[in-house]
Amino acid sequence: MKGKSASATYDTMPNNPKSKSILVVDDVPVNIQLLNTYLSSEGYNVVTASDGAEAIEQVQQHAPDLILLDVMMPKMNGFDVCKFLKSQELTRFIPVIMVTALNEVEDKVKGIDSGADDFISKPFNKLELLARVRSLLRIKYLHDELQEKVIQLQQAKEELRQLAITDGLTGLYNYRYFKEQLEQELNRARRHELNVSLTMIDIDHFKHYNDTNGHPAGDKVLKTIGALLKDNIRNIDMAIRYGGEEFALVLVETNKDAAKIVAEKIRKLVEKSAFKFEKRQPLKKITISSGVATFPGDAADFDSLVNTADQRLYLAKQAGRNTVIVHS
Repeated sequence: MKGKSASATYDTMPNNPKSKSILVVDDVPVNIQLLNTYLSSEGYNVVTASDGAEAIEQVQQHAPDLILLDVMMPKMNGFDVCKFLKSQELTRFIPVIMVTALNEVEDKVKGIDSGADDFISKPFNKLELLARVRSLLRIKYLHDELQEKVIQLQQAKEELRQLAITDGLTGLYNYRYFKEQLEQELNRARRHELNVSLTMIDIDHFKHYNDTNGHPAGDKVLKTIGALLKDNIRNIDMAIRYGGEEFALVLVETNKDAAKIVAEKIRKLVEKSAFKFEKRQPLKKITISSGVATFPGDAADFDSLVNTADQRLYLAKQAGRNTVIVHS
């Protein structure tokens, strides 16, 4: 290609030897030297080991792209080394070529059973050896590329799932996820005789704030209150943007008294927080009103729990706002 040298193109090839490391395992120094010479002359980075235990250590330290593994070794033979590496999550996909003087079918079957990807017999031919190395490195490259694509796909799926269940403005869960999860929590609470509390929350005089200060300012208030909710509940609880200026909290394994404490804490946090233009509000502050209902004492199912909490929220509005109502 115009403007690019041959070496630049070579460096970006998937089977570029300059980027590949090969572990050579053999207990005979002359064999290691010969293999090192062949592979180094092709540009591969060669690491060596003289027995099975050392081979495993080198794999853990260097994570080679391919292993040339002698079969007949002291302490731990090649079959056992291969079987061990193929049983480990981090090393199972490293290609292994067994280098052996054994030519019996039974030995090759044993090698296949241990997880070997290929065989080459001693004395080996240099061209054949390098061809087998290139072939398995190419396969490993394709496998690694596929794994990377799989990870990217999983990440994309998780991102899409998060988009489907969260509110784009506040980052809280949306109504769809709220309904699904609260139904599940109520079913679990029935089975184990537990409490589940629901707090419905509304920003007081929010329409006045929006009309007076504009929607960008209103959006900032929504995001700030959303963050306050999320940061002041447990990991097992849920904060939801129910719609408009209305929020909800699902408090798992929480009775009415504990739910009231949480609701009051959040009400006070909002009251003490500083919001831009809040002096223009009827109450001279940004405040919230809340209604709390608890399963099973106040309601037996999803609809009645939501309706009861919503009715109490309405009572909080009637009582002058900036308050929490836990009884009808």
